[in-house]
Amino acid sequence: MKMVFVIYNELFDARVMALLRAADIDYYTRWTDLHGKGHGTDPHLGKGGYPGTNAALMIAFEHEEPLENLIARIKASNADTKRPDDRIRLFQVPLDRIV
Repeated sequence: MKMVFVIYNELFDARVMALLRAADIDYYTRWTDLHGKGHGTDPHLGKGGYPGTNAALMIAFEHEEPLENLIARIKASNADTKRPDDRIRLFQVPLDRIV
């Protein structure tokens, strides 16, 4: 089992939701209005010179197939995205248990 965190600029919420629908994933936990900075990207601080904010999805996968489908779709979307700040990030970690 795996857990992933999908991080993206909130401006691209519709794009990310479309990727989830295309991958037949209808389960997630979503956080909005997140502040932070990634490697090689501008800060997203919600105010001042960096007004943008991020969103994060937490998705638990019991099976590999839907996860691999989502990863392929994110890679394809990112390949068409010119600015690194506009790319969708996916962080994958082991998941020991779902209760």
